[in-house]
Amino acid sequence: MAGNFWQSSHHQQWLLDRQDLIRERQQDLTVLTEEEYQKIFIFFSNLIQILGEQLKLRQQVIATATVFFKRFYARNSLKCIDPLLLAPTCVFLSSKVEEFGVISNSRLITTCQTVVKNKFSYAYTQEFPYRTNHILECEFYLLENLDCCLIVYQPYRPLLQLIQDIGHEEQLLALAWRVVNDSLRTDVSLLYPPYQIALGCLQIACVILHKDLKTWFAELNVDIEKIQEIARYVVNLFELWKSYDEKKDIQALLAKMPKPKTQPSR
Repeated sequence: MAGNFWQSSHHQQWLLDRQDLIRERQQDLTVLTEEEYQKIFIFFSNLIQILGEQLKLRQQVIATATVFFKRFYARNSLKCIDPLLLAPTCVFLSSKVEEFGVISNSRLITTCQTVVKNKFSYAYTQEFPYRTNHILECEFYLLENLDCCLIVYQPYRPLLQLIQDIGHEEQLLALAWRVVNDSLRTDVSLLYPPYQIALGCLQIACVILHKDLKTWFAELNVDIEKIQEIARYVVNLFELWKSYDEKKDIQALLAKMPKPKTQPSR
């Protein structure tokens, strides 16, 4: 996607302040701890990823769906809309925005049913409860909450440009790309521009692969403090993953999570 990031709605409306983010979450954080809240979002990011893969979507489409999901809950409580409904709705909208082609309603619902039953039976004992009309209604609500700001700039393009500048580094690119995917499970997409996220993930990949690019980083005209902050978010995620057994913990977390008053009739 071309265009100017600095003039985009992504930059002007959707780079949030960390304090604002914490304040907006207060309602949910009276019920959940910060760690529990993060674990729930890791779970639904994983669900969006697997749903996208089953639908054969490009990673860019999956990443945009995940950002839509995070943006909605950056301004709303978890009890506004069931995340199990919002997740496929974000995928549905993202496939149109990223010009991937519209996923047919029946295929989306069937894939959701299969994914919930086969991949997430450890989290949900009942089948996927939503139908096409729920997704379409939820899409309107999502569009309204996103203020129709649908163009999302991702770190993948700047990452490719940075790797090109460093020199042909296939191994470094592959690992940094995976770290960018992991970063979607943190708040960085709501707080930092994509080129800074690309740099933060690249820095982590360099450390893992023992690549010394200190001189290259030093010559960049960027706020290194911000890059370190992003790297810290991702490293903290890795630390959390070490002690988080999703299959064992998630049912209790979903039971504790604030929920909408009305559940769909089956």
